[in-house]
Amino acid sequence: DAPDIVLLQELKCVEEAFPAMEIGDLGYNLAVFGEKTYNGVAILSKYPLDDIRRGLPGDDADTHARYIEAVASLPGGAMRVASVYVPNGQTTDSDKFQYKQRFLARLHAHVKTLLAYDEKLVIGGDYNIAPDDALDVHDPKAWKGSVLTHDIVRDCLRRITNLGVYNAMRLVHPNEKIFSWWDYRAGALDRDDGLLIDHLLLSPQAADILKECTVAKKLRELEKASDHAPVVAKFAA
Repeated sequence: DAPDIVLLQELKCVEEAFPAMEIGDLGYNLAVFGEKTYNGVAILSKYPLDDIRRGLPGDDADTHARYIEAVASLPGGAMRVASVYVPNGQTTDSDKFQYKQRFLARLHAHVKTLLAYDEKLVIGGDYNIAPDDALDVHDPKAWKGSVLTHDIVRDCLRRITNLGVYNAMRLVHPNEKIFSWWDYRAGALDRDDGLLIDHLLLSPQAADILKECTVAKKLRELEKASDHAPVVAKFAA
């Protein structure tokens, strides 16, 4: 079945170039925050979207299209949803790694604000962080100290989850190695040499109604597929 809500990252186009008409014909309402060539995030919903916010608060100079949120009027009640594209960080000695840390600090502050609303909340997307060597990394030794596994960014993500949000995958599969990203090179997908860097973070109210969480790996196996596979969650009505 087509999902009720889709969270997209890395659109790499401005809003005017996004195929809004074609997606609308499939029955989706849209909230798009685009950027030419880089970044870009969107929310697709079969139900009305209100209270749309484009961008994280905390730095007016940061115009990168990496965060969008909206309230979806679902049949079982409203749910606030957000699509986030955390910076990769490039290399640990680069300005981009510093930017990644600042972005995560702003996300922490905003999640703290949102949790005070006592709503069903899902913040999903490409976090560019594999939180746990044992569960989220195919070869911890090979990835040690990388921008995706560095202790600094893991601590940033841990501070966010310590606010009281839950990783949907680990609520359903607490001890299972599951990946959402596989490099295009060197047959990584065939060997299942992957990382779990895409996450759905849930408020307690959303966690209470979580039924399933999986990775749609078959979509990664398609020709010309993204190097990410979607993380899919099902909630009780």
